[in-house]
Amino acid sequence: MAIVPLRSRLGWLIVNVLFITLDQFRSDSYGASGHSLVRTPTLDALAAQGVRLARHYSQAAPCAPGRAALYTGTYQMNNRVVANGSPLADRFDNVARLARRAGYVPTLFGYTDQGLDPAQAEGFDDPRLDSYDGILPGFAIGHYLPESQATWVEYLRDLGYDVPFGWSAALRGEADRPAEHSLTGFLTGKFLDWLDVQEAGWFAHLSYLRPHPPYVAAGEYSRLYDPADVTMPIAPVARDERHPLHEIALGVGASAAPHEEAAMRHLRSQYYGMITEVDSHLGRIIERLRERGEYDDTLIVVTSDHGDQLGDHGLIEKLGYFPQSYNILGIWRDPRKANAGRVVTRFTENVDIAPTLAVALGLEVPAQFDGRDLTPLMEDREVAWRAAAHYEWDYRTFFIASHQEPWPFDRSLSRKNLAVAVGDAVSYVQFGDGSFLCFDLDADPTWRTPCRDESRILAAAQELLVWRQEHLPREYTDMLLEPERPGRWPLALRRA
Repeated sequence: MAIVPLRSRLGWLIVNVLFITLDQFRSDSYGASGHSLVRTPTLDALAAQGVRLARHYSQAAPCAPGRAALYTGTYQMNNRVVANGSPLADRFDNVARLARRAGYVPTLFGYTDQGLDPAQAEGFDDPRLDSYDGILPGFAIGHYLPESQATWVEYLRDLGYDVPFGWSAALRGEADRPAEHSLTGFLTGKFLDWLDVQEAGWFAHLSYLRPHPPYVAAGEYSRLYDPADVTMPIAPVARDERHPLHEIALGVGASAAPHEEAAMRHLRSQYYGMITEVDSHLGRIIERLRERGEYDDTLIVVTSDHGDQLGDHGLIEKLGYFPQSYNILGIWRDPRKANAGRVVTRFTENVDIAPTLAVALGLEVPAQFDGRDLTPLMEDREVAWRAAAHYEWDYRTFFIASHQEPWPFDRSLSRKNLAVAVGDAVSYVQFGDGSFLCFDLDADPTWRTPCRDESRILAAAQELLVWRQEHLPREYTDMLLEPERPGRWPLALRRA
């Protein structure tokens, strides 16, 4: 039976919603953002037909923390998903539950990396307690890809490939197989098969792994970009100028970039190849939507869970305080809006996606959300807005791995975290141990020049403190246990 979605506050019908995440996708790595090499015609077209969020930030890394913030609209300091393995409390509202309240059956293709709330487990032997690789509450399953990528590996084996189990090993062989057998192509095919039997009124979350490492693109995409054509990354500052955490990260094999120029160029060329491949599969989806006559009835949102250092500051993967791990792509294409080609240059955050989706679906914005509705910015209306973007990194597990810290963990590990405020002129990093960094972005936008002006440092530190105070949990603070009067309940708690 076809779903009849709710109408938005403007009274125009949203028929379908396509919510796309591209894992580990930096903001500067596609054509619409100004990249001179990588080819992304589909993303560029979506940006031209919708709104591009030019300074959009994830709120945490790695995957589970970044996605917890995106899905629940809350900062890490509130959702407390601090690592891959931290459970997500079931009390949190999320984008899937929003969609259900709007009359949809939100359907997942890929993964959400959200660990089960232990209070929801079916006993101590519940296998869901063995991994963070769980499914966000509220989603129906279209095609689930666990971390092992098991169904794709089985698909490759059925095609005759000798592929070992283990997601990393399987992905490292992508360059040696035709691109049509790639992980990205496999998931796209599963989504299109599902789409072909849907009636209008669907909500799908298409969660692609690529361009997540290993840094190996599929088939011909692995040869698409000449390593000689890619630019080299930002070099790290001298050792005596580095924060101790930066020095530790440079000594960890999983986060240290290759030292050889040829290896670094190859790594970056593979990352760009993965991006162009996933862009081509997005093009297949857009074409199918046009064939079905649904393209102009579908809200399309594209973002990422976090970014990638890609060699900048001597690092790869996602970690630390540098913006490359958090500054991500953001595209919002709503066919009802006359805002084609608009570029929002104010600071926007992934916690803003859930409240903006609530408004687009005609729902009340839950008091839980730390983010703000992006609609006024996307409609170019004047509105008071944040003066900085914010993100956090809790590195207790990184510290444990690099220092072989024994169990039980010392309470002091709760200080192994940092919070960042990125403004127009300075960026400020506050560490849980009391140390801090402040970079002068006016003098040097690469985060290699310290700010020495004490007044600017103090102002940045105060901004970060006020941000934390403003975003204390407020689900119950917006309620009063008194006789109801007009205006007494400005925001009610909402749950599916």
